[in-house]
Amino acid sequence: SMVDAAARSGQTQSTESSGESGELKEAFRLALRCWPDYRAQAKHLATFVLINTILGACVLGAGIIGSDLIENKIIMGEQLEPMQATMLLLDSEYVASTGTDETTLSADQRKEVRQRVIVLAGVLAVLLLSISVCVWYYMIWIFQRVNQDLRVEMLSRVERLSLRFHSDSKTGDAIYRIYQDSATIVNVLLYMVISPLRVVAWASFGIFVLLLFSPALGFMVMLAGIPTFALMRYYIPKVREAATLSRECNSDLTSRIQETLAAIRVVKASGAETRLMERFQSDSQKALDAAFDMRKYIAFLTVGVAVIGLSFVFVADYFMAVWAMREEPTYFGGGIALVGFAVWNLGAFKAASLRGEEASAQIWELAFYWCTVQDLVAGLKRAFFLLDLEPEVVDVADPQPFPQTLQQVRIENIRFGYQPDRPILRGATLSASSSTVTAIVGATGSGKSTLMSMLLRLYNPDGGAVFINDTELNQMSTQDVRANISIALQQNILFATSVAENIRYGMRDVDDAQVIAAAKVACADEFICTLADGYDTELGERGGKLSTGQRQRISIARAILRDTPILILDEPTASLDAETERQVMTNLAAWAQSRVVFIITHRLSTIRNADQIAFLEDGVVKELGTHQQLVAQQGPYAEFVAAELGTDKKQVAHSE
Repeated sequence: SMVDAAARSGQTQSTESSGESGELKEAFRLALRCWPDYRAQAKHLATFVLINTILGACVLGAGIIGSDLIENKIIMGEQLEPMQATMLLLDSEYVASTGTDETTLSADQRKEVRQRVIVLAGVLAVLLLSISVCVWYYMIWIFQRVNQDLRVEMLSRVERLSLRFHSDSKTGDAIYRIYQDSATIVNVLLYMVISPLRVVAWASFGIFVLLLFSPALGFMVMLAGIPTFALMRYYIPKVREAATLSRECNSDLTSRIQETLAAIRVVKASGAETRLMERFQSDSQKALDAAFDMRKYIAFLTVGVAVIGLSFVFVADYFMAVWAMREEPTYFGGGIALVGFAVWNLGAFKAASLRGEEASAQIWELAFYWCTVQDLVAGLKRAFFLLDLEPEVVDVADPQPFPQTLQQVRIENIRFGYQPDRPILRGATLSASSSTVTAIVGATGSGKSTLMSMLLRLYNPDGGAVFINDTELNQMSTQDVRANISIALQQNILFATSVAENIRYGMRDVDDAQVIAAAKVACADEFICTLADGYDTELGERGGKLSTGQRQRISIARAILRDTPILILDEPTASLDAETERQVMTNLAAWAQSRVVFIITHRLSTIRNADQIAFLEDGVVKELGTHQQLVAQQGPYAEFVAAELGTDKKQVAHSE
């Protein structure tokens, strides 16, 4: 809808707003951006607001009428108003009437009124409490659905971002934004709309009633508002700054926890537990201090507002007590005579005093909510930051299909750098035909993995292009490209589920026979069968129950099972023994018919068996050919082989 487009397209401004109007505009702008996430629950939200409005009106009305019944009718013995008698199901003898000298209730009548008030109050209390519990549960249900939608949207956006973003940001920060900062959206409606409206309505009602009793009371309220506004002007910027710092520190703490648990083996092996705990304690203390500072400023502000409000109540109570003792008429007595407050009496004093206390409490509550809004704004900014990031890799409007028959993969003059001033690829060119295995070789940092990332469209190249047959890669949909390319990463990422589920990860319509066949190609079937439950054996987190070589073979099996035209293997045999490596490469060569296979590797035994070798140096393919051809050229590849063997490159050529 147009509202969605306007709300979602607005960019969150990070510059510091000046003045109260700037803060309000920023808060309202962020609240507007939440509308698309609330829109799906609009009917439920409208119902929730309506129920709360009715409940609030009932509570306010019951408070006013109940105060008069208790203070004036039961205690003072005044006769009932017609509406009160109807509510208590009493006849006309309890009602004040003109033309009679009877103006008070008898002892028996007061007792009857008291009993009926107690019964009615009990019924109303049980009814309102039951409804309130249901409404509270209803509110939680609505808000959690809103939060769920936002979390899914945030994670979906993060998944669509290129690896350039992920390489430059902390995983823990993204986790905190998605899990914690996203939760602020459920409080937007509560603390920025519903609660402030309720507070303003209650405070306005209280002030209105006070004005009916005496305009002087309204003047006192305005006087109390001056120092209250000054306090908020002073403390709100401090609360906002502390709230932002608190969330940033907690995000850093989450990143520290994530890094620690991810590297727990290295930490233990290095004996770095003490140092790690010191760093964690330091980060935790910073987060604690930031959270404490925010709450300290909130406490200063709310206590100050409470003191101002109580001072108003004390002064107002003095004047109202004097008026009640003199039984002076209220300012608009005739207008509120329906509830018996035409003159100042005990009931009028208590009713007006209660309204004053409520107005003071509502102002305090409003100050607290405005402090809470500062934290919400900080959280929403961090949440919307992820939603504002535009994916670097975007599909064209009318993508071309991936070719049904793969003939060739061609990489032409690819240039790329993670940072503009530090290029990784400087014009790499490479061509691989169907039914071939290409080994990507080069020193560490030469750009091997980055070059293969271009093939997967994990990044957009700064220059050059990748072609599948004669179609440029960026003319195909990203989903289609990645559905036709399998990759086995060097990290061997496994999940805490069964062996079979790890191999078929991301593939639903795959039977056990296909899983076993892929495992046999990767030489994983033999060791899997020796596990306690075979293919149903549950693995620990990250496959911690397996050796590095076993995890590597399961990763290869997963890539093979996808049965795609293109396969990329990143150091697939680095942790395998010589015999297992030879068997895996033999199986891959047979499996690779009608496919293009790229292998990033340093192992000469793997490189020798490749159909062609692409040697990368300084971001370009310096040499391309078979092992024998490149060794005979006595170029950079021959030097690489000599370094691996610990000999001279001429001796390498002679031995080959």
